[in-house]
Amino acid sequence: MKRLLPLLTFIVLLSSHVCADTAFPGEKIDEWHGFKRHKFEADGCAAWVVEPKVVLPGLPWSWCMEFPDAFTERCGAPQLLAAGFHHVHIVVGNTFGCPDAVKHFKAFHDLLVAHGLAKRAALIGLSRGGMYAYRFASEHPEDVAVIYGDAPLCDLRTVLGGNGYGKGSAVEWANLTKAYGFKDDAEALAYRGNPVDTLAPLARANVAIIHVIGDADDIVFPAKNSDVIEQRYHQLGGEIQVIHKPGIGHHPHGLDDPQPVVDFILKHAARP
Repeated sequence: MKRLLPLLTFIVLLSSHVCADTAFPGEKIDEWHGFKRHKFEADGCAAWVVEPKVVLPGLPWSWCMEFPDAFTERCGAPQLLAAGFHHVHIVVGNTFGCPDAVKHFKAFHDLLVAHGLAKRAALIGLSRGGMYAYRFASEHPEDVAVIYGDAPLCDLRTVLGGNGYGKGSAVEWANLTKAYGFKDDAEALAYRGNPVDTLAPLARANVAIIHVIGDADDIVFPAKNSDVIEQRYHQLGGEIQVIHKPGIGHHPHGLDDPQPVVDFILKHAARP
Protein backbone atom coordinates (compact mmCIF):
# COMPACT_ATOMS: atom_id res chain seq x y z
CA MET A 1 0.00 0.00 0.00
CA LYS A 2 2.88 2.38 0.82
CA ARG A 3 4.16 2.04 -2.74
CA LEU A 4 0.78 3.20 -4.06
CA LEU A 5 0.65 6.39 -2.00
CA PRO A 6 2.94 8.51 -4.23
CA LEU A 7 0.97 7.48 -7.32
CA LEU A 8 -2.37 8.23 -5.65
CA THR A 9 -1.08 11.63 -4.51
CA PHE A 10 0.03 12.42 -8.06
CA ILE A 11 -3.38 11.44 -9.47
CA VAL A 12 -5.22 13.63 -6.95
CA LEU A 13 -2.96 16.61 -7.67
CA LEU A 14 -3.30 16.12 -11.41
CA SER A 15 -7.09 15.96 -11.14
CA SER A 16 -7.23 19.33 -9.38
CA HIS A 17 -6.08 21.27 -12.47
CA VAL A 18 -8.56 23.00 -14.74
CA CYS A 19 -7.10 21.49 -17.92
CA ALA A 20 -3.83 21.02 -19.79
CA ASP A 21 -3.14 24.77 -19.74
CA THR A 22 -5.03 26.76 -17.11
CA ALA A 23 -4.09 30.23 -18.36
CA PHE A 24 -6.09 32.01 -21.04
CA PRO A 25 -4.60 35.18 -22.57
CA GLY A 26 -5.74 38.29 -20.73
CA GLU A 27 -7.87 36.31 -18.31
CA LYS A 28 -9.35 37.63 -15.06
CA ILE A 29 -10.30 35.38 -12.17
CA ASP A 30 -13.44 35.56 -10.06
CA GLU A 31 -15.96 33.13 -8.55
CA TRP A 32 -19.17 31.66 -9.92
CA HIS A 33 -21.44 29.81 -7.50
CA GLY A 34 -18.47 29.11 -5.26
CA PHE A 35 -16.15 27.85 -8.03
CA LYS A 36 -13.12 29.50 -9.64
CA ARG A 37 -13.95 31.19 -12.96
CA HIS A 38 -11.58 32.23 -15.76
CA LYS A 39 -12.91 35.21 -17.77
CA PHE A 40 -11.26 36.01 -21.09
CA GLU A 41 -11.90 36.78 -24.75
CA ALA A 42 -12.39 34.03 -27.33
CA ASP A 43 -12.79 34.69 -31.04
CA GLY A 44 -13.62 38.31 -30.28
CA CYS A 45 -16.34 37.44 -27.73
CA ALA A 46 -16.44 37.56 -23.95
CA ALA A 47 -16.16 34.04 -22.57
CA TRP A 48 -15.57 32.15 -19.35
CA VAL A 49 -14.67 28.74 -17.97
CA VAL A 50 -15.56 27.62 -14.45
CA GLU A 51 -13.39 24.87 -13.02
CA PRO A 52 -14.45 22.19 -10.55
CA LYS A 53 -12.50 21.56 -7.38
CA VAL A 54 -11.71 18.01 -8.51
CA VAL A 55 -12.17 17.01 -12.14
CA LEU A 56 -13.56 13.81 -13.57
CA PRO A 57 -11.35 11.65 -15.80
CA GLY A 58 -11.49 12.78 -19.40
CA LEU A 59 -12.35 16.37 -18.37
CA PRO A 60 -16.03 16.47 -19.39
CA TRP A 61 -17.76 19.83 -19.55
CA SER A 62 -21.13 21.48 -19.76
CA TRP A 63 -21.82 24.51 -21.92
CA CYS A 64 -24.73 26.84 -21.28
CA MET A 65 -25.40 28.33 -24.71
CA GLU A 66 -27.49 31.31 -23.55
CA PHE A 67 -28.87 32.71 -20.25
CA PRO A 68 -26.11 31.15 -18.08
CA ASP A 69 -27.29 33.03 -14.98
CA ALA A 70 -30.99 32.21 -15.29
CA PHE A 71 -32.46 29.50 -13.05
CA THR A 72 -28.91 28.23 -12.57
CA GLU A 73 -29.53 26.07 -9.49
CA ARG A 74 -32.62 24.53 -11.12
CA CYS A 75 -30.78 23.60 -14.33
CA GLY A 76 -27.92 21.60 -12.87
CA ALA A 77 -24.72 23.52 -13.65
CA PRO A 78 -23.53 23.87 -10.02
CA GLN A 79 -24.34 20.22 -9.42
CA LEU A 80 -22.30 19.21 -12.47
CA LEU A 81 -19.39 21.34 -11.23
CA ALA A 82 -19.60 19.59 -7.87
CA ALA A 83 -19.51 16.26 -9.71
CA GLY A 84 -16.31 17.22 -11.55
CA PHE A 85 -17.44 18.91 -14.78
CA HIS A 86 -16.10 22.19 -16.08
CA HIS A 87 -18.81 24.70 -17.06
CA VAL A 88 -18.44 27.30 -19.82
CA HIS A 89 -20.14 30.10 -21.72
CA ILE A 90 -19.37 32.43 -24.63
CA VAL A 91 -21.40 35.58 -25.32
CA VAL A 92 -22.72 35.74 -28.89
CA GLY A 93 -25.70 37.97 -28.17
CA ASN A 94 -29.34 37.66 -29.12
CA THR A 95 -28.60 35.84 -32.38
CA PHE A 96 -30.76 32.69 -32.22
CA GLY A 97 -27.87 30.41 -33.20
CA CYS A 98 -27.31 32.11 -36.56
CA PRO A 99 -24.40 31.06 -38.82
CA ASP A 100 -22.04 33.70 -37.37
CA ALA A 101 -22.84 32.50 -33.85
CA VAL A 102 -22.08 28.90 -34.83
CA LYS A 103 -18.66 30.03 -36.14
CA HIS A 104 -17.92 31.60 -32.74
CA PHE A 105 -19.12 28.44 -31.01
CA LYS A 106 -16.80 26.26 -33.07
CA ALA A 107 -13.78 28.49 -32.41
CA PHE A 108 -14.56 28.46 -28.67
CA HIS A 109 -15.04 24.70 -28.64
CA ASP A 110 -11.74 24.11 -30.40
CA LEU A 111 -9.93 26.46 -28.02
CA LEU A 112 -11.20 24.55 -25.00
CA VAL A 113 -10.32 21.19 -26.51
CA ALA A 114 -6.81 22.53 -27.19
CA HIS A 115 -6.65 23.39 -23.48
CA GLY A 116 -7.41 19.77 -22.60
CA LEU A 117 -11.17 19.54 -22.20
CA ALA A 118 -13.04 16.58 -23.69
CA LYS A 119 -13.89 16.80 -27.38
CA ARG A 120 -17.61 16.17 -26.89
CA ALA A 121 -19.48 18.69 -24.72
CA ALA A 122 -22.81 18.60 -22.90
CA LEU A 123 -24.87 21.50 -24.25
CA ILE A 124 -27.50 23.28 -22.15
CA GLY A 125 -30.14 25.16 -24.15
CA LEU A 126 -32.70 27.21 -22.23
CA SER A 127 -35.56 28.66 -24.29
CA ARG A 128 -34.01 30.26 -27.42
CA GLY A 129 -30.76 28.69 -26.22
CA GLY A 130 -32.21 25.50 -27.67
CA MET A 131 -31.67 27.00 -31.13
CA TYR A 132 -28.04 27.74 -30.23
CA ALA A 133 -27.47 24.19 -28.98
CA TYR A 134 -29.15 22.35 -31.83
CA ARG A 135 -27.71 24.60 -34.54
CA PHE A 136 -24.16 24.00 -33.30
CA ALA A 137 -24.78 20.29 -32.78
CA SER A 138 -26.28 19.75 -36.24
CA GLU A 139 -23.22 21.30 -37.90
CA HIS A 140 -20.68 19.73 -35.53
CA PRO A 141 -22.26 16.56 -34.12
CA GLU A 142 -18.85 15.03 -33.44
CA ASP A 143 -18.29 17.78 -30.85
CA VAL A 144 -21.43 17.05 -28.81
CA ALA A 145 -22.24 14.23 -26.37
CA VAL A 146 -25.51 15.46 -24.86
CA ILE A 147 -28.12 18.16 -25.42
CA TYR A 148 -30.21 19.28 -22.48
CA GLY A 149 -33.05 21.43 -23.79
CA ASP A 150 -35.18 23.27 -21.25
CA ALA A 151 -38.39 24.59 -22.85
CA PRO A 152 -36.20 24.69 -25.95
CA LEU A 153 -36.98 26.73 -29.05
CA CYS A 154 -36.67 24.25 -31.93
CA ASP A 155 -38.48 26.01 -34.78
CA LEU A 156 -37.96 29.65 -35.77
CA ARG A 157 -41.59 29.97 -36.80
CA THR A 158 -42.43 30.02 -33.08
CA VAL A 159 -40.80 33.46 -32.84
CA LEU A 160 -43.08 34.83 -35.56
CA GLY A 161 -46.09 33.12 -33.96
CA GLY A 162 -49.52 32.40 -35.35
CA ASN A 163 -50.71 29.29 -37.18
CA GLY A 164 -50.43 27.25 -34.02
CA TYR A 165 -46.89 28.35 -33.22
CA GLY A 166 -47.71 30.52 -30.21
CA LYS A 167 -47.91 34.24 -29.50
CA GLY A 168 -44.70 35.28 -31.24
CA SER A 169 -42.84 38.57 -30.82
CA ALA A 170 -42.44 41.24 -33.47
CA VAL A 171 -39.31 42.60 -31.78
CA GLU A 172 -37.63 39.20 -31.52
CA TRP A 173 -38.66 38.28 -35.06
CA ALA A 174 -36.89 41.44 -36.29
CA ASN A 175 -33.78 40.49 -34.29
CA LEU A 176 -33.88 36.97 -35.68
CA THR A 177 -34.28 37.90 -39.34
CA LYS A 178 -31.46 40.45 -39.03
CA ALA A 179 -29.12 37.92 -37.39
CA TYR A 180 -29.77 35.33 -40.11
CA GLY A 181 -29.79 37.85 -42.95
CA PHE A 182 -33.18 36.74 -44.26
CA LYS A 183 -34.40 39.19 -46.91
CA ASP A 184 -38.06 38.78 -45.95
CA ASP A 185 -40.50 36.67 -43.93
CA ALA A 186 -40.98 34.23 -46.78
CA GLU A 187 -37.29 33.33 -46.82
CA ALA A 188 -37.27 32.93 -43.04
CA LEU A 189 -40.33 30.69 -43.09
CA ALA A 190 -38.79 28.52 -45.80
CA TYR A 191 -35.60 27.99 -43.76
CA ARG A 192 -34.75 24.32 -43.32
CA GLY A 193 -31.97 24.63 -40.74
CA ASN A 194 -34.32 24.42 -37.78
CA PRO A 195 -33.56 21.79 -35.12
CA VAL A 196 -36.73 19.92 -36.06
CA ASP A 197 -35.27 19.48 -39.56
CA THR A 198 -31.64 18.63 -38.75
CA LEU A 199 -31.71 15.72 -36.33
CA ALA A 200 -30.23 12.99 -38.53
CA PRO A 201 -26.56 13.99 -37.97
CA LEU A 202 -27.15 13.93 -34.21
CA ALA A 203 -28.66 10.46 -34.31
CA ARG A 204 -25.75 9.17 -36.40
CA ALA A 205 -23.31 10.61 -33.85
CA ASN A 206 -25.21 9.05 -30.91
CA VAL A 207 -25.93 12.41 -29.29
CA ALA A 208 -28.20 11.82 -26.28
CA ILE A 209 -31.03 14.31 -25.70
CA ILE A 210 -32.99 15.22 -22.60
CA HIS A 211 -35.73 17.87 -22.48
CA VAL A 212 -37.56 19.47 -19.57
CA ILE A 213 -40.80 21.15 -20.63
CA GLY A 214 -43.80 22.81 -19.08
CA ASP A 215 -46.91 21.29 -20.59
CA ALA A 216 -48.73 24.65 -20.30
CA ASP A 217 -45.96 26.62 -22.07
CA ASP A 218 -47.70 29.21 -24.27
CA ILE A 219 -44.48 30.92 -25.45
CA VAL A 220 -42.54 27.96 -26.86
CA PHE A 221 -45.38 25.56 -27.62
CA PRO A 222 -44.26 21.96 -26.92
CA ALA A 223 -46.45 20.69 -29.77
CA LYS A 224 -44.38 22.63 -32.32
CA ASN A 225 -41.00 22.28 -30.65
CA SER A 226 -40.07 19.59 -28.11
CA ASP A 227 -42.81 17.17 -29.15
CA VAL A 228 -41.62 17.27 -32.77
CA ILE A 229 -38.01 16.67 -31.71
CA GLU A 230 -39.07 13.73 -29.53
CA GLN A 231 -41.13 12.06 -32.25
CA ARG A 232 -38.56 12.51 -35.02
CA TYR A 233 -35.57 11.53 -32.88
CA HIS A 234 -37.27 8.30 -31.87
CA GLN A 235 -37.94 7.60 -35.56
CA LEU A 236 -34.23 8.12 -36.27
CA GLY A 237 -33.28 5.67 -33.54
CA GLY A 238 -31.80 8.35 -31.28
CA GLU A 239 -31.94 8.36 -27.50
CA ILE A 240 -34.21 11.03 -26.02
CA GLN A 241 -35.89 11.48 -22.65
CA VAL A 242 -38.52 14.14 -21.93
CA ILE A 243 -39.47 15.26 -18.43
CA HIS A 244 -42.92 16.91 -18.33
CA LYS A 245 -44.06 19.51 -15.81
CA PRO A 246 -47.88 19.37 -15.78
CA GLY A 247 -49.58 22.74 -15.53
CA ILE A 248 -46.29 24.69 -15.74
CA GLY A 249 -45.65 27.35 -18.37
CA HIS A 250 -42.43 28.59 -19.94
CA HIS A 251 -41.09 29.66 -16.52
CA PRO A 252 -39.59 28.64 -14.23
CA HIS A 253 -36.98 26.71 -16.20
CA GLY A 254 -35.46 23.59 -14.74
CA LEU A 255 -36.64 21.39 -11.91
CA ASP A 256 -37.03 21.78 -8.16
CA ASP A 257 -34.50 18.95 -7.99
CA PRO A 258 -32.41 18.81 -11.19
CA GLN A 259 -30.75 15.52 -10.24
CA PRO A 260 -32.49 13.51 -13.03
CA VAL A 261 -30.97 15.88 -15.61
CA VAL A 262 -27.58 15.81 -13.88
CA ASP A 263 -27.63 12.00 -13.82
CA PHE A 264 -28.51 11.84 -17.52
CA ILE A 265 -25.63 14.16 -18.42
CA LEU A 266 -23.21 12.28 -16.17
CA LYS A 267 -24.19 9.00 -17.79
CA HIS A 268 -23.64 10.21 -21.35
CA ALA A 269 -20.92 12.86 -21.10
CA ALA A 270 -18.69 11.73 -18.25
CA ARG A 271 -17.36 8.63 -19.93
CA PRO A 272 -13.56 8.83 -20.36
